[in-house]
Amino acid sequence: MAEEQSELDERIIIKDQHTKEIDLVNRDPKHINEDVVKVDFEDVIAEPVGTYSFDGVWKTSYTTFTVSKYWCYRLLSALLGIPLAVVWGFLFALISFCHIWAVVPCIKSYLIEIQCVSRIYSLCIHTFCDPLFEALSKICSNVRVALRKEI
Repeated sequence: MAEEQSELDERIIIKDQHTKEIDLVNRDPKHINEDVVKVDFEDVIAEPVGTYSFDGVWKTSYTTFTVSKYWCYRLLSALLGIPLAVVWGFLFALISFCHIWAVVPCIKSYLIEIQCVSRIYSLCIHTFCDPLFEALSKICSNVRVALRKEI
């Protein structure tokens, strides 16, 4: 009985990972588009001192820019959001698949194979270079450096 309950809990947890609740208020909780898409009217159109348009034109331009940006985004996301979500889902699934089934196994295989070469290389270095460097260190161990300040 406890085993069946554990299995049921596991299925519920697995299901919840794919159907978790999403936050409809904070749609960028990790702030990945914090600095990219914050474009307001003042960031695009600005009139320097001394060259002002009519107040009515300025207010209408502001309203037109803001409303058209809002509705164009909504229309584009309604038309292309779901197809692009499928494309991005497929792409990231493909990347995950390649990483899991090709990249990591290739790297692990390479590390296993290079371990043999590494041991041979290390043996050669220790065999041929260690005696040479020990001899050089004994030669240089009697070198004394004295600094004098001459006026």
